[in-house]
Amino acid sequence: MTGTDPYLAGLRLGGLRVVVVGGGAVAQRRVAGLLAAGADVEVVSPALTPAVEAMAAAHELRWTARGYVEGDLDGAWYVVACTDDTTVNAAVGAEARCRRIFCVRADDGLAGSAVTPATGRHDGLTVGVLAGGAPRRSAAVRTALVEALQAGLVDDTADPVRPGVALVGGGPGDPELITVRGRRLLARADVVVTDRLGPRDLLDTLGPHVEVVDASKIPYGRAMNQARINELLISHARAGRFVVRLKGGDPYVFGRGFEEVLACAEAGVAVTVVPGVTSAFAVPAVADVPVSHRGVAHEIVVVSGHVAPGDPRSLVDWPALGRLRGTVVLLMAVERIEAFADALIDGGRPADTPVAVVQDGTMRIQRALRATLATVAAVVREHEINPPAVVVVGPVAGLVSGPVTDAPVTRVAP
Repeated sequence: MTGTDPYLAGLRLGGLRVVVVGGGAVAQRRVAGLLAAGADVEVVSPALTPAVEAMAAAHELRWTARGYVEGDLDGAWYVVACTDDTTVNAAVGAEARCRRIFCVRADDGLAGSAVTPATGRHDGLTVGVLAGGAPRRSAAVRTALVEALQAGLVDDTADPVRPGVALVGGGPGDPELITVRGRRLLARADVVVTDRLGPRDLLDTLGPHVEVVDASKIPYGRAMNQARINELLISHARAGRFVVRLKGGDPYVFGRGFEEVLACAEAGVAVTVVPGVTSAFAVPAVADVPVSHRGVAHEIVVVSGHVAPGDPRSLVDWPALGRLRGTVVLLMAVERIEAFADALIDGGRPADTPVAVVQDGTMRIQRALRATLATVAAVVREHEINPPAVVVVGPVAGLVSGPVTDAPVTRVAP
């Protein structure tokens, strides 16, 4: 029926038969949401996209491997007609109307008895938008609403946030690389305990009521004691506040995150862990260095450069690393880069092994340079590379050659 606005409703399809006629790209988009709703999905189509076929192989849905015939909608509660044949879609719609089954016509939204809204989800909320046959408009509005919820620009909480601690991995520095969940929890914080490796631009988005505690650990300089950081998290939570411990990268990748979790657990403070995008992989990526590549590297080892080779506190088997042929990613390695390069060469790595060094990766001030194991120490000194920097050793660092890059990098696209 045309000329009328649709009535927006939510369908509870758990355990109910839903038929999708067609197995192409549209079916692939629709089936995922129907399965998430718990529907008993049958796809009728001579062929499927690889993704939908994998769902059938995993018994997530049933596949009738032929074209549509009348009677296929028997027992269905909801139907999606999404073949590339308008005549078939019309026939599916006609049978659905005769059987009083709501039907979505992917090829002609106004010809169906139901319309699929642009949907988004946020923390238990489902947002649906219809725009009278303008799918780009509905998708744009949907995205804007969900992003506003994630950013805390819309208050969607009926109850106050419970006291406790959220250990949030903020990613390598670009504020757009924090996870959706991390961004949502940050918007609810009463107290944010952060450090210099956290996404600092996000602090400007916090409300004036939020207390920000600087717990920076400056390499070879002043730093807040880890025990003091633990005390702050616990004391603020016990005072009835929701505390976000905002850390750079992923809190469990050389970030002492688990130490903070253990301290909170021992104190009886509720703690939530939100993983983050680790700089070990993200920072090389933005500098055109893939840490793995087919036929080039079958192993990736991430190593802390906190202590030098030969130091009694070191837990790293440097001779074993020297024998590897894949990728070694060194974090916190700038100060001792010469010792690490020598250890790898002594272990068997060729002196001409490519090396990439990326300082302040994903940030406006990102710098990247390329060298070899034999030259990296001198190059780092010459160009005055300072922490934080990620060092990548291995053939992957030589897949793309180029000069030293001091220009600001392009920001990650939204």
